Amino acid sequence: MTEHPLDRLLRQRILILDGAMGTMIQRYKLDEAAYRGKKFASHPVDIKGNNELLVLTRPDVIEEIHAAYLAAGADIIETNTFNANRLNQAEYKLQDQAYALNVAGGRIARKAADAFTKKTPEKPRFVAGAIGPTNRTASLSSDVNDPGYRAVNFDQLVEIYTEQARGLIDGGIDLFLVETIFDTLNAKAAIFAVNSLCEKMGKNIPLIISGTITDASGRTLSGQTTEAFWISVAHAQPLAAGLNCALGAKDMRPYIAELSRVAPCYIICYPNAGLPNAFAEYDQAPEEMAALIEEFAQSGFVNIVGGCCGTTPEHIRAIAQAVAKIAPRPIPRVPVLSSFSGLEPLVIRPESNFINIGERTNVTGSKKFARLILEGNYEEALSIARQQVEAGAQMIDVNMDEAMLDSEKAMVKFLNLIASEPEISRVPVMIDSSKWPVIEAGLKCVQGKSVVNSLSLKEGEAVFKDQARKVKRYGAAAVVMAFDEKGQAGSKDRKVEICARAYKILTQEVSFPPQDIIFDPNIFAVATGIEEHNNYAVDYIEATRQIKKTLPHALVSGGVSNVSFSFRGNDAVREAMHSAFLYHAIKAGMDMGIVSAGMITVYDGIPGDLLKLVEDVLLNRRPDSTERLVNYAETFKQTGLPVPRSGTYSAGQAGKKKEEGLEWRKEPVEKRLARALVKGIVEYIDEDTEEARKKTQRPLDVIEGPLMDGMNTVGDLFGAGKMFLPQVVKSARVMKKAVAYLAPFIEKERTCLPAGRSGGASRALGPPKGEARLKARPLRRRASPVAGTIIMATVKGDVHDIGKNIVGVVLACNNFKIIDLGVMVPCAKILEAARAEKADMIGLSGLITPSLDEMVNVAKEMEREGFDLPLLIGGATTSVNHTAVKIAPAYKNLVIHVKDASRAVGVCRNALDPVKRAGLAGQIKTEYARLREEHAARQARKKFLPIGEARRRGLRTDWRQRQVIKPSFLGTKVFEDFDLDEIKKTIDWSPFFMAWELAGKYPRIFDDPKIGVEARKLFDDAQAFLKEIIAQNLLKARAVIGFFPANSVGDDIIVYTDDSRKKVRTVFHTLRQQTARTDDKPYYALADLIAPKDSKVKDYIGGFAVTAGIGARELAARYEREHDDYKSILVKALADRLAESFAERMHQLVRMKYWGYVPDENLSNEDLVHCRYTGIRPAPGYPACPDHTEKELLFKLLDAGKNAGIHLTESFAMMPAASVSGIYYSHPDAKYFWLGDIDKDQVIDYAARKKWDVKTVEKWLGPNLGYKI
Repeated sequence: MTEHPLDRLLRQRILILDGAMGTMIQRYKLDEAAYRGKKFASHPVDIKGNNELLVLTRPDVIEEIHAAYLAAGADIIETNTFNANRLNQAEYKLQDQAYALNVAGGRIARKAADAFTKKTPEKPRFVAGAIGPTNRTASLSSDVNDPGYRAVNFDQLVEIYTEQARGLIDGGIDLFLVETIFDTLNAKAAIFAVNSLCEKMGKNIPLIISGTITDASGRTLSGQTTEAFWISVAHAQPLAAGLNCALGAKDMRPYIAELSRVAPCYIICYPNAGLPNAFAEYDQAPEEMAALIEEFAQSGFVNIVGGCCGTTPEHIRAIAQAVAKIAPRPIPRVPVLSSFSGLEPLVIRPESNFINIGERTNVTGSKKFARLILEGNYEEALSIARQQVEAGAQMIDVNMDEAMLDSEKAMVKFLNLIASEPEISRVPVMIDSSKWPVIEAGLKCVQGKSVVNSLSLKEGEAVFKDQARKVKRYGAAAVVMAFDEKGQAGSKDRKVEICARAYKILTQEVSFPPQDIIFDPNIFAVATGIEEHNNYAVDYIEATRQIKKTLPHALVSGGVSNVSFSFRGNDAVREAMHSAFLYHAIKAGMDMGIVSAGMITVYDGIPGDLLKLVEDVLLNRRPDSTERLVNYAETFKQTGLPVPRSGTYSAGQAGKKKEEGLEWRKEPVEKRLARALVKGIVEYIDEDTEEARKKTQRPLDVIEGPLMDGMNTVGDLFGAGKMFLPQVVKSARVMKKAVAYLAPFIEKERTCLPAGRSGGASRALGPPKGEARLKARPLRRRASPVAGTIIMATVKGDVHDIGKNIVGVVLACNNFKIIDLGVMVPCAKILEAARAEKADMIGLSGLITPSLDEMVNVAKEMEREGFDLPLLIGGATTSVNHTAVKIAPAYKNLVIHVKDASRAVGVCRNALDPVKRAGLAGQIKTEYARLREEHAARQARKKFLPIGEARRRGLRTDWRQRQVIKPSFLGTKVFEDFDLDEIKKTIDWSPFFMAWELAGKYPRIFDDPKIGVEARKLFDDAQAFLKEIIAQNLLKARAVIGFFPANSVGDDIIVYTDDSRKKVRTVFHTLRQQTARTDDKPYYALADLIAPKDSKVKDYIGGFAVTAGIGARELAARYEREHDDYKSILVKALADRLAESFAERMHQLVRMKYWGYVPDENLSNEDLVHCRYTGIRPAPGYPACPDHTEKELLFKLLDAGKNAGIHLTESFAMMPAASVSGIYYSHPDAKYFWLGDIDKDQVIDYAARKKWDVKTVEKWLGPNLGYKI
């Protein structure tokens, strides 16, 4: 393909696009007569506002505007044809003029560009044919009563766009610009039309594609994310892709940065001149916009820049000057990855797990779905699709091949309905049919990048190539069956032969991207009784291995349920077959498969006897394997008992079931101990440990033998993602109980040994000095030392330790000796313990922001005292950026931020490995240097409003119109023992799972194919334990709330002793947003929510402090003494959830009863979680009011120590840890906000208001300072 002149220029410099046409036309103040001209003087309808018509009636105006932009520095000008299509022109009854408008628009722009090129030949000018999105959307319904309705379809759009594109070509354009894309399906129709026309005309005209992110959600109007949008249009292989309109440059930045990261083409960006004001006008000055675009260029995001709505030649001139000397973005080398999209992207990376394709939206595979479709009950049919996605399907297969259906019509209707359901349409669609017209109809309905299922060579190469070219033009991937003119392939060699032939045709003759090829080498049923079928599973697995080895970038898929078809009706056997088959097929390279998430189980959880029988069948290991598996399954059918799924039975089952469930108890003690560790079974640990002790010479041999063997297995499974944190913690509980049982015997042996021979056991099990607690015994591999000794502590002033405890357990399970110093640990104690224990590493944890400064202090002290140990940083408030910018510079040795427990083991092993440590240190040093540079650059670019100006632009309330509700009482109200049963009803469980590193939203997490089972087990444990806590009154909830007369003075809130408002009781000091923005939003401070004193309005403020943690510390300690980390962590996690729920419930009671400003509120738990209530309850120390010291004023006001039993540490953390406090605001416009960075003038002002020195303020507000101290 011949290189276009634009390619050469784009490699040399950033090119300039012109600005807004409509904005400039408005300057001419043209009337109706000017729009009509002579040609349309008698047109039957008004046509003023039809800007595109001016290319026929006032070409002089349009040419003048083009010339103004060219003179300002534009390299590319757009034709005035944005709405020059039949749909838009029909609004003016001018649809028959569409072709003429585009021809004229092209010629006018061509004339202007050529004139400037002639003047300056060294700076050639180009014409982009502008193609807008039309006024219809192909992905969304315009009828609220019929979500399946479409005002326009794909074929109509292709016809409309083809006419427009032909006119533009005839008008002399250099390139196409499909822009302002709000619906990607419309854009795909435009791409289809342009490419088809160019191919027909034998032309090679470059294409630029520009989408529109409509708001801060980061999505197009039709719901796609930036990356999903790119994946959907990438098949066009555009010269450039980018974003325009809807947003100003500032708000567009994260999305253009994302597109720059993922798109291996040039990037174009032409935002609006900020956001429109109340009069729909754009106020952003050329210099301001140019500065923002300049930063884009400096960040390496862009190759073409210009302006959209509100921009003028002045803006384009300023932008051109700003980027003139900045190098263009080099096109990145993006790895070749298979990518698909719905509303969200699905990218298959080397580290990706198996992709599960939901199979239930298939009329040939689901009787229920078929019945619903045949009945026309599409609403309930949609619920099946929704369930598939909620259950973990990353793609859904839709098939409508039923003899009694109009399959094409049904496919279109169902896909249109799916598009109206974001929870379904967020995943890609696999359009499944044996009929090409059905597939093609489906392709015309989906905006994302879908997958065709399927193509094959069964009708010969000509049909195969024709269909593949069409799939490529529609922008889809394709499943290719191992099926040719001779039939379906059964043997491995035939499968590989057909797939290799298809791959060669597709890649060499059709130019089909290899990453868009998904081979299905045919999964056939085994155990049919027919000998030729016995090797079918092996043939598939081995063919997969060969395909992945010899056909680069292609994927492998298959219909997994086919393999177990002989056992339909016996779900347990089928689940075991699916899981075992997937285990082996995935190892061979299988990437994805059509399978119901509910029809697979955990491979390691399949009972051993069943697994052996199943694998004998699948792997064709013995001639009688089918008969043996059939007999096994039949036995359970005859007895009425299900095939066991986990190796154990529930307590209520009959004798035989119980005996079979405890078969593992008959195994040798070493295997029993290993199983107990992996499964977390504590019931038999003492007796098994005693039996093992009697078989060994020394009790320590039990630890270093079977116990460590089991823990090594646990560590391996966790590292491989086959076990999850709750399971690992249970395993640690088993280990610690076994070690505790052996401790007296080891101690007795140590005291009986001659002097000098006791070292190992004593070192292993002796408690550390002082108050340090041995949270997890050193777990040692046989004949090897511990992996390392790690001191762990929650830093001074902080009381939160759930995450630290979990990390400690995980590390202990991987052979590290963990010495946990607890919470609120002073720096001196941490360093003293590190020296005394000869530690290999120190780990610091914290939750509240003052902990960040304390971590810096520890790092400085380690440096001052000459430590050379690696320093681990973790906790909810920490980040890799803070670690790089603030902590690492204070300590010259290795400082590592550890995001979560799953990463801790690898990090610690590498940090303590003499060989790997240097590489790790170099990698971290480079990364931290980059983060520091980026942070410094961001800080340098930040601009702030003067604090006075920010106050003038704060939230404005018409207090004369606002009705202030007086609370039902003034003063405080105490709740001594609040009912935990009531509190538990409003628990938000999602953060509970996050604490255990099980990511997912409750309750959908239970359907997750990877972690759902363990999440359910954890939840069941939590529910049972919560029931026990409530029944036995193990935890107590206390609270105090209060309401007080208040008014604001500037950014302070004055709280009075009583409603006479004569005497001040205390003053809350608030902070105001100060980072400069280009939008019209207020610069918030919490003081804005309280009526100003000079308004004469009597306003009020509330406060609260609640806890559900009374008794939690003692209960957790009890379980720690019993070597039960699982329950110890569970106590703290549940107490935290109860406290947060208590705060939510108390706020609800305040709104409806005690303050009563929304007495009729009727919100669901989901509404509460998403803060859909009136008023807010921000906490001192958090985003809106980051100064933790304000908490002290609140606690004095409420007398929280006396009234609720909650106290503050020196860093203003609350004790008990499971406590929440904050301030109530009833303002109807109140919302939670982030303060962000503030400038020094506000810090000085704040210090004066608090009567503090500036350094003290800077200490407490460190994370929010917008300048370097």
